[in-house]
Amino acid sequence: MLQSNSSHGSVWEVFTQKKSGQPYQHVGSLHAFDKEMALDHARDLYTRRDKPSGLWVVPASEIIAVSPGDGAPFFDPSDDKVYRHPTFYEIPEGVTNL
Repeated sequence: MLQSNSSHGSVWEVFTQKKSGQPYQHVGSLHAFDKEMALDHARDLYTRRDKPSGLWVVPASEIIAVSPGDGAPFFDPSDDKVYRHPTFYEIPEGVTNL
């Protein structure tokens, strides 16, 4: 794992959006001392070849994640809520696009 504060600055994660309305995708990481520097570096490193419609730069220290070992117990509570599954609902007649 990258250090959050090194002599090169903090670690920032970079996400781009290829076209408006599409999801953002993680494209890489970089080091920077502040948000302006991070945004400039992200633009220079990750948008030269592709011209995305959106760019997110997020401090890695602000990202919260579930580790793979904790995934099963973390997601288990949703198993007992059948109304969250699409099979719980009936599609009315005449509905073609849902």
